[in-house]
This record gives sequence, structure tokens and C-alpha cells, in this order.
Amino acid sequence: MSATAAKTNPLAQPQAATELQTEGIWRVVVLNDPVNLMSYVVMVFKKVFGFEEAKARKHMLEVHEQGRSVVWSGLRETAEAYLFTLHQWHLTAVLESDEAH
Repeated sequence: MSATAAKTNPLAQPQAATELQTEGIWRVVVLNDPVNLMSYVVMVFKKVFGFEEAKARKHMLEVHEQGRSVVWSGLRETAEAYLFTLHQWHLTAVLESDEAH
């Protein structure tokens, strides 16, 4: 976009910034909470992500010991769907942009 177009259309820059925010890689991060049992978290990871027992347990232990675990990364739309599903299972989870780290 030319500088002239940006001056004549004041909305051009914010739209471009918004588009960039939805692109790129996004992480689904599960955070530790004092409510859910470890066995429950393992079961949710297996059901939601299709993890094998060992992988689900590895991520659960990361959450338990480090306070967080990146359980999935990819396009924002899919990340938001996983986030919604984890919230439905009452897990504490957030999205992070890959650029945040």
C-alpha cells in the first residue's frame, strides 16, 4: 500500500495490523489450577487432542510442575476451537502468539 493510500484511508493501517494478529502460529497453553485432578487432565488431553497416555501424562506433569504446558500450536482459528473445548472441560487455558516468545 502506498503512503498516499494510507493518508487517504485512515482505516488502512489498523486493518492491516488486525490481519497480522490473526496470522502466524498460535499456542494453546494449559495453566495449572488448584481444582482439576491430574488423572482428569490426562483424560481431557487424550480426548481433546488424541494424545497417547504417555504424551498426555507428560503435558499434565508440565502443567503441574512448571505451571503451564503448550499442548498445541498452529493456526489461530483451530487454536481458538481447542481453547473453547478446553474451557468446556473446565481447564484453565490461554492463547499465545508465537511472537510473544
